Amino acid sequence: MNNFKYSNTNLINLISTSIIPFLIWGPFFPDLIVSVSALFFLYYSLKNNNFYYFSKKPFIIFLAFCIISSLISLEAEDISLSIKSSLFYFRIGVFSCFIWYLIDQDKKILTYFYYALILCFSALVIDGYIQYFIGTNLIGFKISGIRVSSFFGDELIMGSYLSRLFPLLFALFLVKKKQKFEIYFIGFLFILVDVLIFMSGERSAFFFLNLSTVFIIILIKEYQKFRLITFIIAIVCVFILSLNSSALNDRMFKGPAQDMGLIKSSKESVIFSKANDSLIRTAFNMFKDQPLLGHGPKMFRVICKDEKYATGITPCMTHPHNFYVQLLAETGIIGFLFLFSAFVYVIYTALRQFKSIIFRQKRLLTDYQVCLLAGILITVWPFSTNGNFFNNWLMIAYSLPVGFYLQSIYSKKSRK
Repeated sequence: MNNFKYSNTNLINLISTSIIPFLIWGPFFPDLIVSVSALFFLYYSLKNNNFYYFSKKPFIIFLAFCIISSLISLEAEDISLSIKSSLFYFRIGVFSCFIWYLIDQDKKILTYFYYALILCFSALVIDGYIQYFIGTNLIGFKISGIRVSSFFGDELIMGSYLSRLFPLLFALFLVKKKQKFEIYFIGFLFILVDVLIFMSGERSAFFFLNLSTVFIIILIKEYQKFRLITFIIAIVCVFILSLNSSALNDRMFKGPAQDMGLIKSSKESVIFSKANDSLIRTAFNMFKDQPLLGHGPKMFRVICKDEKYATGITPCMTHPHNFYVQLLAETGIIGFLFLFSAFVYVIYTALRQFKSIIFRQKRLLTDYQVCLLAGILITVWPFSTNGNFFNNWLMIAYSLPVGFYLQSIYSKKSRK
């Protein structure tokens, strides 16, 4: 399969694992780790003339998307802004392949990532609850209204961090040898994390947590009851919390339901919210103008100011808060199909897994793979708000479960 190895594997594993805590402190160090790792992996691949990890369909498709995006950038209104986001975007895929390679070489990296996630999740739980009840966290960051942000400070993305990495944590928990006390600890941590994501006030993060959890509970075999019980306890806690905080209840439940017309209100029904509805309609107008190739990566923030596209009360921001709409506006149908094909793969694979469960056949995926697939599902889910598709921090967080999943799939195939 592959015939080259890094020296000092433990050091490489530790450096790679450090991306988990660095994601808390901002985009610079995670992006540095990804960029350096990608360069080293490309160098060693070229040096050893081994392109196994780059020869598989997922990477080839992703590389094609990156090349097309870069070419589209050359026709963008602001070429400099657009090309900076697309030219080196391929490093995200290379980093996923690098994680895949490291797991192939040394399974201890699974343990490293597991404990890094446990450490970071535990720190955020302790600090987040302190901030919620006291008003200030351990390093002096004040709570933002009703929204807990912990070490993220003014960046209200704590819920996003927890919800996006939670499936990876659960996956690594499933494959680790566990003591009884550790199972109880993890169960308690799961409950606290579920509730903390709700306390963050991030509606999309809370939705993704619920989506991935239901997906996992339906499709796994072992620890199914374990996760179901912890989830039910967390939902009960969320219900009690919402009864005691009208502000949280309005933000997380009542407001969105009214905006989308799910409950009666004097408001006109909109997509997600008035602001999001405005952004989505503006992006769609941009897509209709250049449907095949779009206006160029990161061009929404520039072109949304044009009156012929702008619609609604908030037509212009840095991105339209939905990956699919953003890709339609910035990369056209070509870019859209890249992401949509990933969504089709996830749904198709999940249905095959569900079929094998219903008909009591051999399961297509292990429980570990199901959790990793859940992590990919919340990346490609089309019916929700999310961040900027070309945001480095966000895509680094998304790329992590991909590397683990690809390793599990292709190592299985290689043994057949």
